[in-house]
Amino acid sequence: MIFRFHKCVNRFHKLVSISKTKEMNLNKCYFRYVQEEERIDISFLYKIKDSVRQFNFSRKPTETLETLLNRIGTNINKAIKKGNKKNSDNNYDLEIMMLDAKDNAIASNSTCKDLFSTQTPIKIKIHNNIYEAVFNVPWVVSLNLPLSILAGFPVYPEQFVLQYAEKSQSKYEWFKGLSINEKGNEIIESHIKWELVGEGFTYSPTNDDVGRKLKVECTPSNGEISGPTIAAISKNLVEAGPGICPFETRHKYTSTQLKDKSFRCVSYNILADLYCDSDFTRSVLHPYCPPYALHIDYRKQLIIKELLGYNADIICLQEVDRKIFNHCLSPLLECHGFKGRFYRKGKEVAEGLACYYNAERFEFIEEEKIVLSEAIKSKSCLQPIWEKIKDNGPLIERLLNRSTVASVTFFKSLENPDEILLVGNTHLYFHPDADHIRLIQGGICIYWLADVRNSLLRQFPGKRISLILCGDFNSVPTCGIFQLYTAGEAPSSLPDWKSNEKEAVQDLCLTQEIPLSSACGTPPFTNFTAGFADCLDYIFYDKSTLEVQQVVPFPSEEELRANIALPSVVFPSDHIALISDLRFV
Repeated sequence: MIFRFHKCVNRFHKLVSISKTKEMNLNKCYFRYVQEEERIDISFLYKIKDSVRQFNFSRKPTETLETLLNRIGTNINKAIKKGNKKNSDNNYDLEIMMLDAKDNAIASNSTCKDLFSTQTPIKIKIHNNIYEAVFNVPWVVSLNLPLSILAGFPVYPEQFVLQYAEKSQSKYEWFKGLSINEKGNEIIESHIKWELVGEGFTYSPTNDDVGRKLKVECTPSNGEISGPTIAAISKNLVEAGPGICPFETRHKYTSTQLKDKSFRCVSYNILADLYCDSDFTRSVLHPYCPPYALHIDYRKQLIIKELLGYNADIICLQEVDRKIFNHCLSPLLECHGFKGRFYRKGKEVAEGLACYYNAERFEFIEEEKIVLSEAIKSKSCLQPIWEKIKDNGPLIERLLNRSTVASVTFFKSLENPDEILLVGNTHLYFHPDADHIRLIQGGICIYWLADVRNSLLRQFPGKRISLILCGDFNSVPTCGIFQLYTAGEAPSSLPDWKSNEKEAVQDLCLTQEIPLSSACGTPPFTNFTAGFADCLDYIFYDKSTLEVQQVVPFPSEEELRANIALPSVVFPSDHIALISDLRFV
């Protein structure tokens, strides 16, 4: 099948960038059938004068080869004419053929989809170039580098999507290069001299990389075959880091991983981007923090480095944006042996809770999530609370309008098979006049968790069930929640019940029988902003089955005030992470 072309009418379908430096990429034409969208993507490299160009096409499966090859020809012809402006009115004859293994032309009325079922190898001849047609090989669907890259902080492929490939089986190479010449003029990316600086899914730039661009090349693989090497280049230069962050001092206490009956638990409100990326936040809530340090592209680098340095076994996070969970935290933490679960808030809120666990030490059993405003009406274990408040109209309207959730994730200790760990997590409602709402929410959480615990005791006879409950409770130690959890009772006489006179709670006494204690005690600050600073976050644990081995010291007040308050260039959140080493007793 031979065609000659004289018109240029099509535009490029932009896909990922195939590396032009890998020899294996230069003589292959890649076909990928995207069945869910009923399209076929085609990509190949073609040299025009002294430059190698990438051509991408997205065609319907029913399109004939005659139409496809015409389309390829017009696009190449257009690129040739564009690069030869002196003769831009000239047309260039291009011979394009699609051949079988015996060099016979394939029927022009065959469809693009037919190629995927052809038993014989297929070749494509474009002028003097012979390409091997390859179908549905491992492929990088999407690959980018972050906008902000700091020396000393891990960088990794973002928006990274593979098809027909496994992330763990694929190969990654990192390069740095100067994008400005001796005269200070910018160098086009194809002329940058790249130097190999690292391998692996992540790379931590050094101070020598500051002022350079980074490039990552990924060769996707499924363990048996590999696809084309795909490259992504950073849009911005590597910048100097903020210096030593206070969490790096805390890392000195968590430099080794725990084993046997001990495990390390972290609870951390990481400050959701949807609450941070606004003019109100920048000008009113946190005006002391430079805008760039409030941006999630900056903060997430600090969050990742901080979490990895704790060598934790259980990580409970609050205010986690779904996109950060999927595209930031999980890709990095999975590389270090963690698996994660996400629990979105109610209504249309795009943030929620996350629980990560060290899969080498804990086996996931099951999980549950409740939206507190829904559970209070539906779960039998919560009826004692509901019956006491259901006729209080103003209170019910406010309580049921909350999107607050609680989660519980069940694990079996791999080193101690008779130990089952329940990990609860929540983030209670904040408002200055809402102590009564939070106390009800705190009661909902512990009543529900006690019910789950009792169910597991029946489900796993002979096993021991231990509970930890992490979260941002938005409650200081003198509030009723702390009393309910650690003393077992929140009597009806507590002032919390009357924090809002119009919604005051009458004749409600909450009780619970799990002997809980606060693993990190009651530190002066777990939240530290210019307008408020106090202890709001806790890791509650069942002291009948667990004991505290270590509490990682908190940053000093001097460190917290060094940049007025949190967040800052060295603190990625307005909260401070709680870290405690616990042990099965």
